[in-house]
Amino acid sequence: LIGELIKAERKSANITQEALADRIGVKKSFISRIENGKTDIQLSTLYRLMEIGLGKTVNVTIGG
Repeated sequence: LIGELIKAERKSANITQEALADRIGVKKSFISRIENGKTDIQLSTLYRLMEIGLGKTVNVTIGG
């Protein structure tokens, strides 16, 4: 689910996996694994991907 969101946002921003990886200091293969649901992602990594890499705002809500 998160990977699909990241992929959609990356494509709408017209950014390659390699360019996104360069922006946040990771390897392209890591971006690919996230987008394909092959690896878990930490909240700090999600923040870097969305806010630094794609210029989006991340809001986290935890309901009870």
